[in-house]
Amino acid sequence: MNILDKIIAQKRIEVEERKATTPVEVLRSLPLYGRNTFSLKQFLLDDTKTGIIAEFKRQSPSKGVINGTADVVEVTTAYTNNGASCLSVLTDEQFFGGSTGDLMKARVNRIPILRKDFIVDEYQIEEAKAMGADVILLIAACLTTEEVKRLAAYAKQLGLEVLLELHDEDELQHICEETEIVGINNRNLKTFEVDIERSLRMAKRIPDTKIKVAESGISSIENIQLFKANGFRGFLIGENFMKEENPGKAFEAFVQQLKEKA
Repeated sequence: MNILDKIIAQKRIEVEERKATTPVEVLRSLPLYGRNTFSLKQFLLDDTKTGIIAEFKRQSPSKGVINGTADVVEVTTAYTNNGASCLSVLTDEQFFGGSTGDLMKARVNRIPILRKDFIVDEYQIEEAKAMGADVILLIAACLTTEEVKRLAAYAKQLGLEVLLELHDEDELQHICEETEIVGINNRNLKTFEVDIERSLRMAKRIPDTKIKVAESGISSIENIQLFKANGFRGFLIGENFMKEENPGKAFEAFVQQLKEKA
């Protein structure tokens, strides 16, 4: 059993436990559930913005603790003030050290927030809405094509957008009408190896009607320029900033370099 299989098995257990303790009706009564959402699609298509989806991530299965002391409000506010197009906040606790509370605290920022988690059930989409997220992540590697279509349609019904994450060519069939934003993870979730060239090859097979997002393994301005030249509008970056003592300052410096080389 690889790490992804372990995470999904644990996630299914967690979801059933949370369903038992907090029914959907309770989620729908929470203050953030009825708020007007921000559109990631609009932010990514806005040429005045950086296109960077800046991530708040405390740890990962492959790297262990990345930054155990960073303050979520401080970091995400710095990301927002320095030009992020979206915030990505990990809400998986066991494997990534995240929490629902992290996303709710980050909600002080007036830009789209992606709930970064392993979505396998409609209940988690209701949770995302209740905690103040604007976008959910659907990972093709742990869902069937039918599940992607069903969960994406459910999210749209609730006014949330969807980022569909692909890892290899076999997953291109998961793209459907309901998934307008398609991310290619440069890191293989099963081996954790990064291969940008493979991502660029895959991008050529994604319809031009979809908004393309490059995910993981982005560490330089040159990476972003290369992805832009290949039709990408979004760039999800987490570890590159979070590994620094002050992620917000690291992000500010990165954006400054990006502007200078534009």
